[in-house]
Amino acid sequence: MRLHIHHTTSYRYETSVAHSTQYLRLTPNDSARQKILSWDLRLPAAASRTLDAYGNVMHVITVDYPHQDIVIEAEGFVEVDDCAMEKADTLSPLLFLRSTPLTAIDNTLATFALPFASIAKEFPRDAAWQLMMRLREHMAFQAGETDACTNAADAFSKKQGVCQDFSHVYLACAHAIGLPARYVSGYLYTQDTEHVASHAWVEVAIDDYWWGLDIANGIEAGHHHLKLAVGMDYLEACPVRGMRNGGGSETMVANAFVKSMDQ
Repeated sequence: MRLHIHHTTSYRYETSVAHSTQYLRLTPNDSARQKILSWDLRLPAAASRTLDAYGNVMHVITVDYPHQDIVIEAEGFVEVDDCAMEKADTLSPLLFLRSTPLTAIDNTLATFALPFASIAKEFPRDAAWQLMMRLREHMAFQAGETDACTNAADAFSKKQGVCQDFSHVYLACAHAIGLPARYVSGYLYTQDTEHVASHAWVEVAIDDYWWGLDIANGIEAGHHHLKLAVGMDYLEACPVRGMRNGGGSETMVANAFVKSMDQ
């Protein structure tokens, strides 16, 4: 499927900011399942480009003059294959058995995950799928009840959250039963115009492949899913993250639109 993506992130500050730096994971990589046809960033300052520790394309921009707002835009065309399996990269999947503060497990989550531990030893793919379906029975998709700082244990106790929360809870459980799994940020194409196009899902290491699972929707990550970045959690894979000196309170508005070019 050929997708057209347009993503705008706008920051507005209460007072003047003397200096700000933004770390952008807004440029997808070419891979066996996605081919970048064209991609463009429109930024408020010159950017340096590098690869982070996980192989994500990362741009760093520094705005070193007084400002009260910045606008960051990404736009491009990508062709995405329907396969949810992708050959493992150079990093060992065992790296993704580690937990972070956002994916740490507590006793309640450990008890929830325990029935899948024996299955995971012999049939890891079955365990990964069954864990997803069981989690979706426990949690409901509900915006506004969590935020970027909500950890897996808190989201699980609330029994609701958004794609980010579903992914964090799943990662906590997967790690507990010995399944290497990582967080994925990206975009989701849907015909529902009310659906938020920015999305998050997970990848589970099965043999020599990463298997994409969209936990919030209970499906494989196929040709509707465009991957931007991977990491241990949201903070390591989010499209835009930064720091600033001054500015007071901040208002951030992000709008992402995904269209299919095949219809």
